[in-house]
Amino acid sequence: MAENNPFGFDPEDLDRVVREAGEELRELKDRIFSFLEPPAAQPRTQPRPETTGEKGDGVWVVYTSDDDGVAHIDQVHRTELDALRTLKGNTDPRRSVRFLPYGMSVSILDRPSADEDTASDPDATAED
Repeated sequence: MAENNPFGFDPEDLDRVVREAGEELRELKDRIFSFLEPPAAQPRTQPRPETTGEKGDGVWVVYTSDDDGVAHIDQVHRTELDALRTLKGNTDPRRSVRFLPYGMSVSILDRPSADEDTASDPDATAED
């Protein structure tokens, strides 16, 4: 034994140290690679209902409201981008863009007039 142990450790100790160092290096490598990999996207647990605008069941309209608040359709577009390009140089504050789902009446775009606002407001007083 004296010839195998001149420095205070034997060959089995060296084997054990090398084996443990190899395992620790593998764990370190795994940690580094897991840090560099992008995180996996977590699936939604409860999906949102798809809206009409996301499904694309409708059109984008460019409309103008007259003095009475009634909307008049000027142009109809398939995409929002096309409709916004139409209004690129718009200076008329009564002209705007809105998504209109299929089956929806154009009257939804009408703005209430001042008479309708006061009629629906119970606190408003009538002028004689």
